[in-house]
Amino acid sequence: MFPYLETERLILRELTQDDAEDVFKCFSNEDVTRYYGQEPFVEIQQAENLVKLFSKNFAEKRGIRWGIERKGSKEIIGTIGLNLWSPIHKRAEIGYEIHPDYWRKGYTQEAVTEIVSYGFQHMGLTRIGAVVFIENEASNRLLTKMGFQKEGILRDYMYQNGQAHDTFVYSILKNE
Repeated sequence: MFPYLETERLILRELTQDDAEDVFKCFSNEDVTRYYGQEPFVEIQQAENLVKLFSKNFAEKRGIRWGIERKGSKEIIGTIGLNLWSPIHKRAEIGYEIHPDYWRKGYTQEAVTEIVSYGFQHMGLTRIGAVVFIENEASNRLLTKMGFQKEGILRDYMYQNGQAHDTFVYSILKNE
């Protein structure tokens, strides 16, 4: 059963095909995908396929991705999840994006806090990693503020618009 989570202002829930339009609004926005390692979506079917992929990854225990919904609204403003889940090694990587209309309101930090807690308390993780474009100042600041430790640089690790980019790699451990 897919976990339904609540924070003070947010509901983190399973994405459905009914959310594809909201997912498209995020992933078709160049400001959102600029540091994502993929080109902006150009058609709704790409969002529908992404929702299917998230569902498949959960069913196959490879990852879990929640839709981020503000309480009192049924609109998805972004997604957050734990990718590359390895139950054997008790680790996963966090990933998230949020529509620019909701930037700088604390929603991402609220969602990350909940997902990190869920990963450690309910999934048995001991390590949660993150890979972030060096140029993504907002995400780098957020992770550092939340206690993630910068471990190093992965050179030419992600491609965006046909160009290789270096990324920082972060982690937070359960006992930290």
